[in-house]
Amino acid sequence: MKKVAIGVDIGGTNTAIGVVDAEGNVLVKDNISTPSHGNIDLYINDLSNAIRELTKKVKMVNPELDILGIGIGAPNGNYYNGTIEYAPNLSFKGVVHFVQLLKVQFPDLQAIALTNDANAAAIGEMIYGGAKGMANFAMYTLGTGVGSGIVVDGKLVYGHDGFAGECGHTTLIPGGRLCGCGARGHLEAYCSAPGMKRTAFEIMARDNCSDSLLADKSFNELDSKMIFDAAEKGDKVALEVFEQTGKWLGQGLADTVHHNSPEAIFLFGGPVAAGEYIFKPTRESLEAHLLPIFKNKIKILPSQLKPGDAAIVGASALVYGELEK
Repeated sequence: MKKVAIGVDIGGTNTAIGVVDAEGNVLVKDNISTPSHGNIDLYINDLSNAIRELTKKVKMVNPELDILGIGIGAPNGNYYNGTIEYAPNLSFKGVVHFVQLLKVQFPDLQAIALTNDANAAAIGEMIYGGAKGMANFAMYTLGTGVGSGIVVDGKLVYGHDGFAGECGHTTLIPGGRLCGCGARGHLEAYCSAPGMKRTAFEIMARDNCSDSLLADKSFNELDSKMIFDAAEKGDKVALEVFEQTGKWLGQGLADTVHHNSPEAIFLFGGPVAAGEYIFKPTRESLEAHLLPIFKNKIKILPSQLKPGDAAIVGASALVYGELEK
C-alpha cells in the first residue's frame, strides 16, 4: 500500500492543497481562495471539503493509497501549539487553534501538524530540493508577505516559542513604509509582491512617468507579473523596481548571513520568476553589505522545487516527522 500525506499551503490570497508521496511527488493538487471574511469555521469546512474531494479524486486512480495525515504551512504558524497566531496577511484574528479544528474534521488520521509557511518551504527544499545535503541554509519566500525558514546544523530553527525566523519583519528603513503587521520600515513592506507595487507607484509619482507601461494600471490592478512583463519590454520604471527591490533584499539577506552563516539562501515565490532581474541586484547588494569574512561564499539560488509545490511538499513532510516521534 502506497503511503501519502496531504500538504496544505495557506497563502494570503490562495490556499494550495496537494497529495504528496514519500518521495516528494505531488500526485494531484487543487486550490481554494483564502477568504477575507474572517470566519474560521466556514474556512475549515471549505478546506476540509476540498481535501476530501482531492483524496477521493486520487483514490479513484489508486484505491490502495494510505493517507497518513495532513501537514499545514501557514503564516505565523506555531509548530509547537498547532496554532496560527495574529497573522497580519490573513483575515482570521487572534490565535486560531487550527490543528485542533482540523482534527474534528479528520479524527481517523494518524497525524495533523502545522508550521510557518516559509518553514514548510524550507523543509521541502531540504528534503526534496536544492538544499539536499546542506546542513546550513535559509529559505526566503516572496509573495503577499516575506517569510523565511532557517536551517542550522540540519535542523529547522523554531526558537523557544515556535516563531523563530521572521526575517521579513526585520527593520530595513526606520520609520519607513507601513508594514502589514502594523510596524514601519520592515523588509516585507519593500520586498514582497505588494511592496514592489508600492515601489513602482513611488517611482512613477517621483518622475511623473506618464509614458511608462505601468502608468495606466490602477493600484489594485498592478501586480509583480505586470512589472516583470514591462521590464522585459525595457520599461524604465519596471527595471528600476527590480533594481531597487534587489538592493533592499540583498541588505536584508546580509543580516541573515551575519546571524547564521548559511551555505546558501534560496528564494521562492512569484517575484523569483523574474530571474536575473531580481537575482543580479540582490547578489550585488548582498556582497556590498557583507563582512569581508563572508564575501563570495554565500549562494543565492532559486528554489529547485516546482513553482507552487515547495510549501505543499514541505508541509506534507511534517506528517512523516510526526509519525517518527
